[in-house]
Amino acid sequence: MGEKMLKFVKIDQQTPNKRSIDRRKQDFEEIYDQFINNKAKEQSSRCSQCGVPFCHVHCPLHNNIPDWLKLTAEDRLQDAYELAQSTNNMPEVCGRICPQDRLCEGNCVIEQSGHGTVTIGSVEKYITDMAWEKGWIKPIAVKSEKNQSVGIIGAGPAGLACAEELRKFGFKVTVYDRYDRPGGLLIYGIPNFKLEKFVVERRTKLLKESGIKFKQNFEVGKDASLKELKNKHDAILIATGVYKARDVDIKGTNLENIFPAMSFLTASNRKGLGDKVKLFDDGTLNAENKNIIVVGGGDTAMDCVRTAIRQKAISVKCLYRRDKENMPGSAKEVDNAIEEGIEFLWLSSPIRFIGQTKVEGVEITKMKFTGTDSSGRKKPIVLENSEYKLKADMVIKALGFDPENLPKLFNSEDLSVSKHGTIKIDSKTMETNFSGVFAAGDIVRGASLVVWAIRDGRDAAIQIKKYLHAIEDKKIQAA
Repeated sequence: MGEKMLKFVKIDQQTPNKRSIDRRKQDFEEIYDQFINNKAKEQSSRCSQCGVPFCHVHCPLHNNIPDWLKLTAEDRLQDAYELAQSTNNMPEVCGRICPQDRLCEGNCVIEQSGHGTVTIGSVEKYITDMAWEKGWIKPIAVKSEKNQSVGIIGAGPAGLACAEELRKFGFKVTVYDRYDRPGGLLIYGIPNFKLEKFVVERRTKLLKESGIKFKQNFEVGKDASLKELKNKHDAILIATGVYKARDVDIKGTNLENIFPAMSFLTASNRKGLGDKVKLFDDGTLNAENKNIIVVGGGDTAMDCVRTAIRQKAISVKCLYRRDKENMPGSAKEVDNAIEEGIEFLWLSSPIRFIGQTKVEGVEITKMKFTGTDSSGRKKPIVLENSEYKLKADMVIKALGFDPENLPKLFNSEDLSVSKHGTIKIDSKTMETNFSGVFAAGDIVRGASLVVWAIRDGRDAAIQIKKYLHAIEDKKIQAA
């Protein structure tokens, strides 16, 4: 079967077609078409099957990418899916939203040699969607039910990945979440044009059918303290993510119509889900007929500008203090935004929001690079006498996220956190300073990628399993 591979010298790189710009700006549907079977096989056959697969090395989940590409090329799609899902609890999500250009595809050997990367993400999406369509994906069949239970705080990617793995081990699992639907930022943070909500809903439905319990609208600290939850379960995982919006310390931040990114995105996603959203319906969080300025350069900023253009904004501008080459977000998403008519103001930073009670404009200064900062990135500084003003009816701040004060929220003031507010854990066991309480995902590592949250959730499940087995062993020995 070897002749089916190594075709990158004969077959050019090809990605799934994108819907036309005019059409996709009219709705919130995903912009990429699905691969057809022959194209998925053909593009998979371009894999060089290299001895040291850098795609595998640079994937946080260490997915067996060359192997399932080979299976896809051989039309063994069910086998390809089984291999993909063996290391990834949400391959259909990662295939859609992972920044492959920075991870697997960006490190593809044939990409480095100038032949164009294998379109790994599109193939991953294809084989997983095919698995759902063909009914290959079934609820977890637990072989041996255990009496021990685990409570998971947070129904985002880290919590859901951990819940699934623990359920496979046979533990009873209850997921507690403060929102009315499971999924976390997958439901309320990421727009439909990148991740349609049925993709998340069918996955969480599967987890429910697997025996995992979900308690929504549950706030730890109000409905039960962390200590009370620990008394109810044999182990706890904290996987809340980070949702506290970073701010910009300039004059005028208290003016009306200046919003954090998550408020804007959540309102839009809730409308897409059919909810009544007062602040959207009355026009407050709706970009229609407004001049929108988004501050920030990451994936969240791209989600905001592309949402605003679909809401029929008059104009959408993105302010970023560095240049395109130094943006932290996916280059693919930036290119999509540019195609859709968003204007990027590179090397630009706000210095004042203008208005009486509501924001009416933004004063901006140009930036220039000088050396590098502590992270090794080019350091921007203010370019003197370069100030100018822009009209704005709404400003959206997409400057990143910090942890909320969990010790205070959870009524657990002695829960140990870092100077940044993230939860401190033992690097080997992932246990906090509370026995039997573990933590994983962004609440430990800081705001990061969905794929890293899934990885952390899987790792936490292994450590919780070890902890619970040790408890059982002690009981047996004591008896």
